[in-house]
This record gives sequence, C-alpha cells and structure tokens, in this order.
Amino acid sequence: MFLKIMFILAATMTLGGAFLTAYTKNLMHACVYLLVSLFGVAGLYATLGADFLAATQLVVYAGGVVILMLFAIMLTGGIQNFVNKFGLDKVPSMGNGKTYTIAGLSMIITAFIIMKVLAPIFKTNVQGELPAFASTVEEIGVLLVTDHVLAFEISSILLLGALVGAAVISRPRRGK
Repeated sequence: MFLKIMFILAATMTLGGAFLTAYTKNLMHACVYLLVSLFGVAGLYATLGADFLAATQLVVYAGGVVILMLFAIMLTGGIQNFVNKFGLDKVPSMGNGKTYTIAGLSMIITAFIIMKVLAPIFKTNVQGELPAFASTVEEIGVLLVTDHVLAFEISSILLLGALVGAAVISRPRRGK
C-alpha cells in the first residue's frame, strides 16, 4: 500500500512538474519545475525497485543538468531583453485547423495500430507474484567491471573529451 501511494505521488510530481515547466513564462521557475519533475522520475525509479537508476537520476540530472541550466540562465540574464519578430507578448501560431486535423487523425490511426499489435500480449499475460525487492547496485557494478568494461572505459574517455572541449571553448581569447 505504501509503495502504491509513493508511486502515485511520484507520478503526480513528474506530470505536474512537466506541465508547469512547459507552461511557465519565467525561465528560473521553469528550471525549478523541471527539478521537481526529475525528482518525481527518481521517485518512480525508486518505487519500481531500480535504486541505482534513482540515484543516477538525482546525481546526473537533478544535480548536474538543472544546476548547469540555472547557472546559464543566471550568467546570461534570462530573457528580460528578448524581443522576437512577433512582438514581446505574441507567440507565433504553431498550426491551423487543417494541420491539427491531420495530426489528430494520424494519432488515432497510430493508436489503433499499436493497440492491434499489443492486444495479444495483454490477453495472454497472467500476472504472478512479484519478486522480493533486491538492490541492483551490486549487479550493475559487477557487470560494469567484468562484461561491459570496454563500454565503461569508452564512456569515461568520451566524458573526458567533453570536459576538455568545454574548457577550450570557454577560455578567454587573447588579443581580442
């Protein structure tokens, strides 16, 4: 019962944060709402038994990406002086009735195709008892240093290259 309540709360945080991120006009508020949404996703991972993914979500996305976005907004000054070709308050139209109708019909057709393909899977699937909660961190750690060590090392070299590239791009230019 407790896990169901936590799952519903995490899903509400995820969807509410995503909705507020999309519909707010203030960039700082959008970053905070994105942080709420990412915390909700980490909560979803935690309630589903993926504790390693939950911790990674918090460290990488909530702790890294959102903080980087906040620094970028603070350093660039946000959108106080932003003027588009439509005016300050006007937003260009993203379509008309014809494009919305075509998109709606294609969405309905796609949904029917997906339901037709997935219907046999749900008819034959019988739910059984869920296994006991077990930590996935040890299994992932063993796989990273045994079977998938090459991918682990390549990703570390890729991240090192990105760090060096960011340092080269951000350094001040001499003589200009």
